[in-house]
Amino acid sequence: MVKQARREREKAEFREEVLTAARAIVLEEGYGALTMRKIAEAIDYAPGTIYLYFESRDAIAFELCRRGFEALYDALVPAASIADPQERVRELGRRYVSFGMENSETYRLIFMEDPDYASALFEEQADDPQSPGMKSLGLLVTAFSQARQLGRLTIDVAPDVLAEMIWASVHGIVALKITYDRFPRTQAGELLTALTDALFDGLFAR
Repeated sequence: MVKQARREREKAEFREEVLTAARAIVLEEGYGALTMRKIAEAIDYAPGTIYLYFESRDAIAFELCRRGFEALYDALVPAASIADPQERVRELGRRYVSFGMENSETYRLIFMEDPDYASALFEEQADDPQSPGMKSLGLLVTAFSQARQLGRLTIDVAPDVLAEMIWASVHGIVALKITYDRFPRTQAGELLTALTDALFDGLFAR
C-alpha cells in the first residue's frame, strides 16, 4: 500500500514536471516550439519516458489548455461578489481582458493557437456545469439572469446568448491586442470601457 502510494505520488510529480517544462517552453518560445523532444531535454529525460505519461504533444497541450481555463475562472470569480449585475458584468470584462493581456501565451494556447483544443474542452465540459469553462461562462449567464429578474434588461434576449455576446466581444479585444498590439493605438482597457459603455446603453435600463 505504501509502495503504491509512493508510485502514484512519483507519477503525479513527473506529470507536473513535464507540464511545468511544457508551459515554460510555450511562454518563452510560443506554442509552435513545443515538442516532446524539447520537453525531454528540459527535464533531462528520454522522450520515450514522457510517452508513458502523455500519449502525444497534443495531450500535453490539451492539459495546459484545461489548466488555462482553470486560471481564467480563478481570475474571474472574485467579480461574483458584486451585487449589481451590470457592474458585475463590467468587472468580469475587466478581469477577462486583464487575464488575457497578462497571460498572453496561455490565452493564445486556450483560444488562438489551435481552436480544436478549446472546442474539445467546451464539448467535453458542456454537460458538466462545474467545469472551469462552463463556470466562467456561467458567471456571465447568472449576471444577465439576475438583471432580467430585476427588470434591468431593455431587450428580450436570452441570458446565455448575452453572455456569449459579451465573451465574444472581450475575446475580440484580447485577441486583437495580443496579435497587433498597436492596432491602431488605443489601449485594451480603454477599448473595453468604450465597448461596455456602448453596449450597456442598449442593454440596461437607466
